[in-house]
Amino acid sequence: MEGRYHRQTILPGFGERGQAALAKARILVVGAGGLGVPVMTYLNAMGVGTLGIVDADLVSKSNLQRQVLYTEAMIGKSKVEMAKERLSAQNTTTSIHIYKTFLAPDNAEKIIENYDLVVDATDNFPTRYLINDVCVLQKKPFVYGALHGFEGQVSVFNYNNGPTYRCLFPNMPKADEVPNCNEHGVLGILPGIIGNLQALEVVKIVCGLDGVLAGVLLLYDALSQRMQHMKFGLNPENLKINGIQDSYDFDCEVVLESVEAVGIQNLIKDTKALLLDVRTDQEFQRKHIYGAKNIPLNELEKRAGEVANEKPVYVICQSGIRSRKAVLMLQELSPEGKYINVAGGMNQLNSYATTY
Repeated sequence: MEGRYHRQTILPGFGERGQAALAKARILVVGAGGLGVPVMTYLNAMGVGTLGIVDADLVSKSNLQRQVLYTEAMIGKSKVEMAKERLSAQNTTTSIHIYKTFLAPDNAEKIIENYDLVVDATDNFPTRYLINDVCVLQKKPFVYGALHGFEGQVSVFNYNNGPTYRCLFPNMPKADEVPNCNEHGVLGILPGIIGNLQALEVVKIVCGLDGVLAGVLLLYDALSQRMQHMKFGLNPENLKINGIQDSYDFDCEVVLESVEAVGIQNLIKDTKALLLDVRTDQEFQRKHIYGAKNIPLNELEKRAGEVANEKPVYVICQSGIRSRKAVLMLQELSPEGKYINVAGGMNQLNSYATTY
């Protein structure tokens, strides 16, 4: 193992001191997907002492286009378990702790308290707000990354009592306002670029290097290969968090019944229920479940009467975002009905190679 980190330790401004700081660092990565994979891989290779990984997902075929740590043989297996297996083979000196769960209000504080710094490698707003609030309470920085289409963002929040996530994004957007790569797509290489930029911020923080992106949002355009920096300031009120919220979910005050997409065909067949597909006409024509009724979400309000007398109604879209909004809309327009969201949508069916 001697000489493993030689290329780093001979680097002026990093040296043995920087390597020693990495070896002592305890880093938590929330999300073992497109962003988490490059973060974990490079921090592990560079010699971080302790790495925590939080994710409850399984490896699916659609992950392989960008989550390059995983292989076809791992499809259907736990991401955190597979990540630990691969990372341990890469560097046996790293202490790796896995949490086969999603970060939630009932476990976030206990998990995060064991680490010096949190990397947000998720793809949803509720988890980001939860991470922010716990990090403010525990006075720990967190490194943020996000993707949309051909663009990415990176920043560092709560660093040395600097600006928090809520200083840049004060209010959580509504569920239907959220761009989602499951529906809109993401170029496979982009998470690798943004994830590596996040890993670099971790190294800068841990090793005391200059240029940490605190109070700065880095905007990356993959097509033009252009980076821009946008500065933002601290709102002191955002440091006065007394505790985390009971829930950070979208529409958390509404009880929403849901089922997993896997097995939905047999469920519909057995119960004689209606399957409502709220994707666009074009999406529906490309691929759909036999017998499903297609009413695009933007037409649902005026056509709700077509499903008002059906019980129950299972609602599906591409990933579960639009179907969730459709269920909430139907509950309001026709509260006597029974509406169930199909979680994971067509993406989950694709991942498990279901025939339809």
